[in-house]
Amino acid sequence: MPEESLQEKTEQATPKKRQKAREEGQVAKSVELSSVAVLLTGMVLMRFISPIFGKQIIEMMRVAFTFVAVPQFNVEYCLSLLNRMAIRYLSLLLPVMGFVFVTALGMNFLQVGLHFSSKAIAPKFKNLSVLKGMKRFVSVKTFGELVKSVIKLVIIGWVAYYIIKDESPHFVHLYDQETAQILVFMLRVIFKIFLWVILAMAVLAVLDYAFQKWQFEEQLKMTKQDVKDENKQTEGDPQVKSRIRGIQMQAARQRMMQQVPEADVVVTNPTHLALAIRYSPEGMGAPEVVAKGAGLVAQRIKEVAAANGVPVVENKKLAQNLYKIVNIGEEIPIQHYQAVAELLAYVYKLKGKTAG
Repeated sequence: MPEESLQEKTEQATPKKRQKAREEGQVAKSVELSSVAVLLTGMVLMRFISPIFGKQIIEMMRVAFTFVAVPQFNVEYCLSLLNRMAIRYLSLLLPVMGFVFVTALGMNFLQVGLHFSSKAIAPKFKNLSVLKGMKRFVSVKTFGELVKSVIKLVIIGWVAYYIIKDESPHFVHLYDQETAQILVFMLRVIFKIFLWVILAMAVLAVLDYAFQKWQFEEQLKMTKQDVKDENKQTEGDPQVKSRIRGIQMQAARQRMMQQVPEADVVVTNPTHLALAIRYSPEGMGAPEVVAKGAGLVAQRIKEVAAANGVPVVENKKLAQNLYKIVNIGEEIPIQHYQAVAELLAYVYKLKGKTAG
């Protein structure tokens, strides 16, 4: 067994893994929260518009069963009646269904944001395995869902029992009431049971969402090796990057060494630092550093300068100052003009040239 498989998942998921999981439809979401929101919305709407519903249904029944003359009951008449009744019922139900639909979308949006994933609903033939199906059947997640279902049944039964027990003294008075009053009483008790069940389920839904969030984070966790592998894929292998940087530095150093023979002077400190300075009165506003280096690079600059007849002059203070503040290809700062001019004048005098 590979060593990586034995590592514990102790690292938080990286943004890349979170994005990949989101693209595959894996998000922290509680179905219970959405269900409770839908039921609560539907109940509240029905509570406030039930009088309107009652009147409309009574009117529909009156129209359907009131005849000026005995109708001819044939297929056309029944279809026409059914069509009118369906339109009336839909006109009553569609607003409620619309509010419930918007509530469901809104609750899902609050949990996972705006996201569409076709991978979540795409068929996965590897899941058709009987062995995998059995594993899912006896998994911890399945056991957790079973526990939640049992808890919901217990809560619903407990709430219904205590509400009915609380209303039971009123049952003995129903025998001398009219049918409409009995119906109203039953609807009131049903509404009360429904309301308290939903409130209890809302608490359970919030706890379920917290659990789903925690479980999702645990599933996304990565081992240290996973993080290293992802960094390699994202940013490249550190060894390869180091090798590339080495090749780039070597190429830059070679280009720099090609500029040394064209320099007018190499100033040193004398052993650790070396800078090659070039100046042309016709094309330059000020002398510039065409090469610089420390240690072995400095030694190589001095060797190339000596091989091409470029004077090597020791000036410890000037070499240190220029090495710190001037990059290759940059002109000498104005505060060092005089020191460099004296150095170039000395070199020109050695060569028998005239300083510009």
